[in-house]
Amino acid sequence: MTLLEVNGLTISFTQYTRRLRQTRVQVLHGLSLSIAAGEIVAVVGSSGSGKSLLAHAILGILPGNARVSGSLRFAGEELTAARQQALRGREIALVPQSVQYLDPLMRVGRQVRDSVRTGDPDEAQRSVFARYRLKPEAARLFPFQLSGGMARRVLVSTATVSGARLVVADEPTPGLDPAVVMEALGQFRELADEGCGVMLISHDIESALTVSDRVAVLYAGTVVEIAPAADFTGSGEGLRHPYTQALWRALPQNGFVPIRGTQPPASALPQGCPFAPRCDRADASCTATQPEERELRGGKVRCFHAS
Repeated sequence: MTLLEVNGLTISFTQYTRRLRQTRVQVLHGLSLSIAAGEIVAVVGSSGSGKSLLAHAILGILPGNARVSGSLRFAGEELTAARQQALRGREIALVPQSVQYLDPLMRVGRQVRDSVRTGDPDEAQRSVFARYRLKPEAARLFPFQLSGGMARRVLVSTATVSGARLVVADEPTPGLDPAVVMEALGQFRELADEGCGVMLISHDIESALTVSDRVAVLYAGTVVEIAPAADFTGSGEGLRHPYTQALWRALPQNGFVPIRGTQPPASALPQGCPFAPRCDRADASCTATQPEERELRGGKVRCFHAS
């Protein structure tokens, strides 16, 4: 069952230039992806590619100057603003990037209990703490008294007890040591294996691949490729888009080959394919028009030359 469908999502923001003139800057461009129940889809890409904006659009927490078009559907129904508000924290849960989302003035056990929607909150909190190896006395601690790993487990606990069917994890492992990273990712895999859909937003491809079923690669505000996680192997010959292949080959174990150039800012995108100025395969067609998304070898890609 498809839980989340994002089709043609476009987001722009009003900005003020010199002399207080208004201009609109488009930051997401016709972005499309889906997540099924029981599936983890990793959303990867460099900083500024639009990963967190996608998460905030799904949850309905974009700032007031955002203009959104395209389609968002959850369990087959359109995600209107009213429906997002009704589902947020219940059917759709966020595991945020920063542990600062925890209320610094409230004990963490109370914060987890407040997220319980059905059943006995005390029992649910005790059970989920035992599941994620948090000692019972941790419930009486304030956020500043937790280690980074403990705080992450509390955040995952709040999503788990909410009974959410879709979990959006926005960079849930920054600053953690490798053992804690693998523990946190394993918790998301457990949720998916129990039937939850998980969007795992990360800049760490290597770690995300250990638990993900598919990978959506963002570049300059659009999805350039969606590939099965199994395609990320060898020298990347099974991947479709030049940018995805370059990301894969830039990892230390894959040759540490740098990608020339930089990702363009949203206010200065080139005409045509946004990756064309950095791509060795680019030709006149790439600089003239943006490639349409198409299916290829069990995945999807936006590239004229993918084969």
